[in-house]
Amino acid sequence: MNSVWTEGVIFPQFKELEGNVRTDVLIIGGGITGILCAYFLRERGIPYILAEGRTICSQTTKNTTAKITSQHGLIYQKLLKSEGVEKTRMYLDANQNAVKKYFELCGKADCDFEEKTNYVYTLDDRRKLEKELDALGRVGFDAVFSETKELPFKTAGAVGFAGQAQFNPLKFILQILPQLNIYEHSFVRELAPNTAVTDKAHITYKKAVFATHFPIDNKHGMYFLKMYQHRSYVLAAKNAGQVNGMYVDEAKKGMSFRNYGELLLIGGGSHRTGKKGGDWQELRGFARRYYPSAQEKYYWATQDCMTLDNIPYIGRYSKGLPNCYVATGYNKWGMTSSMAAAMLLADMLEEKENPYEPVFNPSRSMMKPQLLCNGGEAALNLLTPTKKRCPHLGCALKWNPAERSWDCPCHGSRFDADGGVIDNPATGDLKG
Repeated sequence: MNSVWTEGVIFPQFKELEGNVRTDVLIIGGGITGILCAYFLRERGIPYILAEGRTICSQTTKNTTAKITSQHGLIYQKLLKSEGVEKTRMYLDANQNAVKKYFELCGKADCDFEEKTNYVYTLDDRRKLEKELDALGRVGFDAVFSETKELPFKTAGAVGFAGQAQFNPLKFILQILPQLNIYEHSFVRELAPNTAVTDKAHITYKKAVFATHFPIDNKHGMYFLKMYQHRSYVLAAKNAGQVNGMYVDEAKKGMSFRNYGELLLIGGGSHRTGKKGGDWQELRGFARRYYPSAQEKYYWATQDCMTLDNIPYIGRYSKGLPNCYVATGYNKWGMTSSMAAAMLLADMLEEKENPYEPVFNPSRSMMKPQLLCNGGEAALNLLTPTKKRCPHLGCALKWNPAERSWDCPCHGSRFDADGGVIDNPATGDLKG
């Protein structure tokens, strides 16, 4: 089970961090967010260390569908209602700036970068599209209504964003790695004020960035209540047709499409981590129905942190950790959000004002309906009797037969059949 992005991409190996070291900024996590943060800090001449617990880009980053867009579902009508015009425009501008930055950086990189129009379609509710177009007009963005003649099934239309893009994320990262100060196999085991400890190193830092997908500190920020995790699945098939744009259903359990060369990438089968879902069987059934000549070449799964209000948490970790920063909760839009996060955090680390801080502030109000769902799920699983318990906060684990893993419905930690940790926030293996 490998994604198409790993084909032919070989990263350099980085040594393990050892001894007593000091740095201005410690970046914890070597996915695309951490690497982009390191890239921007190096550009600005700010001393830093990036510590990755395994190897870089070995988790979520390599399992994306790699769409670069500021169109994150039919989100703008929701943001306009909950956040108002100013913050909705902030969110759009921050992500559009991230798209533009990819155009700038990828223009110098061999990473299969292609400009595309992104489409969010609906199967049966055209009114949703009309409301979204109205919301976008109110914040000054020129989107268009479109039919979806490239898709093999009928829809009620789509909203299109021109000037978006797709690429191979691992090829892109390979291009920006030279001269970055990265250490692998350097898992941060303990955290104290301005101090981090790995198996072989003691790191003293002035500031720290948590770029670990799900934050690994449970004592501050209430992230274990502010987020849950969602799994989704991808097939890459040959002889399955071409789409000139990038497509995603506005429904949470809908499907997405994009091409990579001669392959069609079909995404879907999603579910909350630890719950039942369609997984690859749903995608294979779809391919048999609509693309009977398709030949499956790759398949993989990914996991996303979902926030209370559809907006990532980017900025200061919490009031209790004044020198720490976080980037998490990308709500399935990791490529654009990681760039927006790295650009914002680089400014904050340089103590430079960034106009988008307010909309992404991790300490914003938690009073959202999803909070009750997250709390109820945690309470239910804490009271569920089972031998397999998650070492993160003690929730009952559920067996995932499709991926042969033990999954936590509370916060999304995952473990292989032998108990080895796969996905955080858990930081250790199962015991016993």
